[in-house]
Amino acid sequence: MNYAPEIDLSIHHPPHGGSDRFALAATRLLRFIADTFFAKRYGHRAIVLETVAAVPGMVGATLTHLRCLRQMKPDRGWIRILMEEAENERMHLMTFLEVCKPTLFERLVVLVVQWLFYLGFFALYLLSPKTAHRLVGYFEEEAVISYSHYLAEIDAGRSANVPAPAIARRYWGLSDNATLRDVILVVRADEAHHRDVNHGFAADLGGKPPNAIAPYPWHAPELDGPAG
Repeated sequence: MNYAPEIDLSIHHPPHGGSDRFALAATRLLRFIADTFFAKRYGHRAIVLETVAAVPGMVGATLTHLRCLRQMKPDRGWIRILMEEAENERMHLMTFLEVCKPTLFERLVVLVVQWLFYLGFFALYLLSPKTAHRLVGYFEEEAVISYSHYLAEIDAGRSANVPAPAIARRYWGLSDNATLRDVILVVRADEAHHRDVNHGFAADLGGKPPNAIAPYPWHAPELDGPAG
């Protein structure tokens, strides 16, 4: 069985300059909306937010790819990292769909929010990739907090610690008797890794050295293929 690596849950990037403050303010606004809408329905929160969380990596990879083609220069590995981030967030969604089912209203919310966020993030990345990566870094800070709250709900007995879905056991290499708690631990570790990677990209674009990056859990290379 593969276990979730140890991560630092306290990491927060203090904002420096107007772009960081904008990114943090936008994150806090979206966090307030999510808290108001979902309250402690963490499974439903995960489903809706992961449909949005998979957008930045794909947008960043696409625009980085096009920029490198125009400028005829290497990408320093950023495209592959961002594409993997998008795939990883999609796997979070596929996992939580096995835990709880979104309501019709939540599906409608996804249709609207995903396109609004896609267009807004696309425009932001064109204007300021540094701000866009800082925004994702702050998003992931909040994701780490949300999944920590989800763990607390499970540990307190207020949320059921159901068996881990087969897709999750396969993707993260979990044991056959793994539970939802084990899944949330590796998902949280994924988010911590994305947090540090995106803050690092923002630092690099700002001409500063990146900080240490949280370790990434093991993932199956075949993603969500048939289990067995």
